[in-house]
Amino acid sequence: MKVLITGGAGFIGSNFIRYAMRAHGEWMIVNVDKLTYAGNLANLAEVAGNPRYRFHRADICDAEAVGRIFSEELPDAVINFAAETHVDRSIDDPSMFLKTNILGTQVLMEAARKCGVARFLQISTDEVYGSLGATGRFSEDSPLRPNSPYAASKTAADLLVRAYFKTYGLPTLVTRCSNNYGSYQFPEKIIPFFVTLLHEGKPVPVYGDGMNVRDWIHVDDHSRAVDAVLLRGRPGQVYNVGGGNERTNIEITKLLLGAMGKDESHMRFVPDRPGHDRRYAIDDTKIRTELDVVPQIPFKEGLDATVRWYLENEAWWRAVKSGEYQTFYDRWYKDRQNRDVP
Repeated sequence: MKVLITGGAGFIGSNFIRYAMRAHGEWMIVNVDKLTYAGNLANLAEVAGNPRYRFHRADICDAEAVGRIFSEELPDAVINFAAETHVDRSIDDPSMFLKTNILGTQVLMEAARKCGVARFLQISTDEVYGSLGATGRFSEDSPLRPNSPYAASKTAADLLVRAYFKTYGLPTLVTRCSNNYGSYQFPEKIIPFFVTLLHEGKPVPVYGDGMNVRDWIHVDDHSRAVDAVLLRGRPGQVYNVGGGNERTNIEITKLLLGAMGKDESHMRFVPDRPGHDRRYAIDDTKIRTELDVVPQIPFKEGLDATVRWYLENEAWWRAVKSGEYQTFYDRWYKDRQNRDVP
């Protein structure tokens, strides 16, 4: 099977590609990524020379480029990881989120429809549901009530995916996952951000009172869920993916302080961000029951391994923070030309 993956140079996409290359020796992976600030080909260095892997640098909003890639590759399935994702950035400038997350998804689905793609999987987020109170969980039937420009753009994309299934019969699927953590995550996200700050002896900022609650899942468990939905999910359906690990931001902060050998004097409470959802919690009964998908990595074990990864891979995150990683594509491309690799 040939699987076209968009946003494959990002955190979750690159982890999925590495997982899929190990788990499916018969798959051909085609990675399409614009290589924005969050895209890093260094994340995929271990598979770059594999004959079952190909890379195209392209913007999913560019219908001509996307159409050309689909016509050339003729994929059997598409997984759309490509998205602008950072909530704070969406508050500062929503326009790019609307363009990439909505228009880009429509461009991909139109190309998939014309090429007769057998499966189109949209990677979404639990943030489309909005915020919960102290009790309850989001099910696939919960109302969609986004509270940030990022969440609103992902909600609109989900509804477009539904419309393409209903109107055109495109065999679409949607996953809505809780917060991911693991290796190769861009260090603007809370766990790598705090680990790298603490490693440098700097304090970490905690929004508001630190009592906002998120459900956490290791990126490898998310990859297994995406794999299962792509292969065995029912077209037209939405599947929630949860980790069963609800933690307040202050809990996460204290766990990271402990892992880094720091005390609470390294915390700084800062004003809360606008529209900051109080609590997310996922009801993942559907994916557990239908597809037998259950998270395998205990949170404390996964968090400790993640902290170790960032400490052992300081060169990776320092290159990201300095911007040096953005030259990786040019070096990779020149190397392939020198070796006369197509």
